[in-house]
Amino acid sequence: MTHRIIILASGAGTLAQSVFDAQELDVEIVAVVSDQPKAEVLNRARSAGIETEVIPIGNSRELWNAQIVEKVASYNPDLVVSAGFMRILPPDFVNRFPTINSHPALLPDFPGAHAVRDALDAGVSVTGTTVHWVDDGVDTGPIITQMQVPVLSGDDEASLHERIKKVERGLIVATIALILPTLERHV
Repeated sequence: MTHRIIILASGAGTLAQSVFDAQELDVEIVAVVSDQPKAEVLNRARSAGIETEVIPIGNSRELWNAQIVEKVASYNPDLVVSAGFMRILPPDFVNRFPTINSHPALLPDFPGAHAVRDALDAGVSVTGTTVHWVDDGVDTGPIITQMQVPVLSGDDEASLHERIKKVERGLIVATIALILPTLERHV
């Protein structure tokens, strides 16, 4: 049974690419939605034959909230995957669409946009990645899966983040495979 997935992404798209390439997932990626018109993820999606949509935030957050709900609803997804999407989704979005997010830390530690830097600043010896359900908070939704990544003595933010991303790519695909059977399918 094929499930319809939308991916939300704001950047390079390496996490989204791992979902595009995942042969083991019985999914149809119906669109990639970005808030950044020049995001590399849009080129990756087009190269994979996936429809793209850009919804820049503009001057009105309320208008953007309404636009993203309307655009995603038009695709009738079974699951929304936030893969490096750097916006907080409105409550009516997360209450309407089952949405997961990948975060580069072991939540509940280090929520927010600077998780890798925050983990280094805290001096932890282990961090990692979390896939969680999205609620209307910042990285506060129920945790689905986590994997640890050790912090090495020579790590800086870039080196640690790159190692976390490698783990994150496998974990997002495994988590999607894990939750697909639990989702209601929309026809």
